[in-house]
Amino acid sequence: MNTTINMTVSNALQITREGSVETWTMNDPATRNALSDAVVDGLLQACARAAADNTLRIVVLTGAGGAFCAGGSLGGFASLIGQPLQDGQTDPLLAMNRGFGDLLHALSALPQLLVCRVDGAAMGGGFGLVCCADHVVATARSVLGTPEVTLGLTPAQIAPFVWQRLGESAARQCLLQGLSYTAAQALQVGLVHEVVEQHSDEAWQAILQRLIRAAPGAVASTKQLLRQLRGPVPDLRDAAAQAFAQGLRSAEAAQGLAAFARKQPAPWTLSGKDPA
Repeated sequence: MNTTINMTVSNALQITREGSVETWTMNDPATRNALSDAVVDGLLQACARAAADNTLRIVVLTGAGGAFCAGGSLGGFASLIGQPLQDGQTDPLLAMNRGFGDLLHALSALPQLLVCRVDGAAMGGGFGLVCCADHVVATARSVLGTPEVTLGLTPAQIAPFVWQRLGESAARQCLLQGLSYTAAQALQVGLVHEVVEQHSDEAWQAILQRLIRAAPGAVASTKQLLRQLRGPVPDLRDAAAQAFAQGLRSAEAAQGLAAFARKQPAPWTLSGKDPA
């Protein structure tokens, strides 16, 4: 019988291990597991450790409290929304956003099978996490989407991963229209691989037993070959961070996020006019 080991690195990220399977749980239900600095940093540390661990075979990424991940957390940067950058100032948004790009690349490069266990919302950055996975199991009630452009934001760091996962045509539709998918629709486009009514322990163990039949060395080698076949995900981390920072400081973002907070349509939705 495998022993469960608690390897929690912070309150916002809980890590447990059972045999050769680790579960990384984003644990901030109050924000629907938004990608705070603590979550991103914790996941980056976990990726670095996992990449060097040849006893680890499966990494399961999931969220607590009925949501997978609601996307980026602006946290202390809320005061910067709509505020132009001052001359000569180094924008703190650059490092913050690039760090999320580092995480996406690290998850994509893991030698282990990366499995996303989705329940509830997987939005924005959470959608990007799903696009890094080798296998995705979602509950029927899950919703996956990229609403950034409807808020006046650029889905910057996730764009290359969405493009590689869905293909150019579907990625354009998804990213440029801010689309959301039900679990059934996500299954049709290849974003999700299995849909279950709910995550039960018995059904989940059956899925893990099926996945663990693959030999770890063969998995790592096959993943490396597949990356060579398709080519690496385009490294746009610096350009994406710049695009995100500029977008967040724009009038569009200020108006779009304010409208979202008031649960009202954004001004360009009502008038078709550019923000003042």
